Amino acid sequence: MSSADLTIVIVNWNARDLLADCLHAIARTMQASGALTIEVLVVDNASTDGSVALVQSQFPWVRLIVNAKNIGFAAANNQAICMASSRYILLLNSDTVVHPGALATLVHFMEGAPHAGACGARLLNGDGTLQPACHPMLTPGREFWRLIFLDQLWPRATYRIGRWDTVTPRRVEVIKGACLLLRRVALDRVGLLDGGYFMYTEEVDLCYRLAQAGWELWYVPAAVVTHYGEGSSKQAAESMYVQLYRSKVQFYRKFGGVRRARLAKALLALAYVPRWLAASLGSPFSTRLRRQARTFRRLLADLPGM
Repeated sequence: MSSADLTIVIVNWNARDLLADCLHAIARTMQASGALTIEVLVVDNASTDGSVALVQSQFPWVRLIVNAKNIGFAAANNQAICMASSRYILLLNSDTVVHPGALATLVHFMEGAPHAGACGARLLNGDGTLQPACHPMLTPGREFWRLIFLDQLWPRATYRIGRWDTVTPRRVEVIKGACLLLRRVALDRVGLLDGGYFMYTEEVDLCYRLAQAGWELWYVPAAVVTHYGEGSSKQAAESMYVQLYRSKVQFYRKFGGVRRARLAKALLALAYVPRWLAASLGSPFSTRLRRQARTFRRLLADLPGM
């Protein structure tokens, strides 16, 4: 069993080059981490791009778990979590690069905030612009509000983090799973990620359960991580787009029952029918709109069975 202060868990699926950048950044951080002891576990979900050979040859200090098939993001994270006994566990996407001091900053914050069950870093896009790292708890109404663009006028589904300073920690309701630091004691009390989610929304589910159990969740902007985004999911963009909403409906059903799931699906249909029509009208003139029309049509077709 691990005796590290922090275990970093990375799930990878065919993101070889991004994974290499992620691990190189972690290696630099580990060299400068001082008294903070860190171990890294990579779970590979049956990649076919040479990811496993890369880790074995270039990063021998990484504990590697190789799955014969893609068992999903939540289940793969759970595999690694069960192998660690550290006080903190960081769920980190393979398409991220941690900035100097970020990991120590997150752990230091948790050490001084005993009621915090989880915290997250400030996320940047590849071009250095700010990326949403947290948001209010997911509800069908908030989702619909965002999809019909009213959130830009009166934010209900998002936080205006662009107006927040880059120093002061803030309590939030959901932390994005790209960089999610968990207190092991809190995780032991509420349980692992729900493996029923193949991909997406598993961190929303976990944040909800942490909050219900009385744990606080915090955004720590002094810790910075670049998140390139969709390192694996863009390889099957249309399927993953539909999977995103399948997972959201699954969340609504789990915590709100059949009626809430039906409401969510009705609101999604109401929001996406106009989008599909608009994209279809423009599809003869735009490859992008043609792809969108196909994706929206598939989402609408799959909604009733979600």
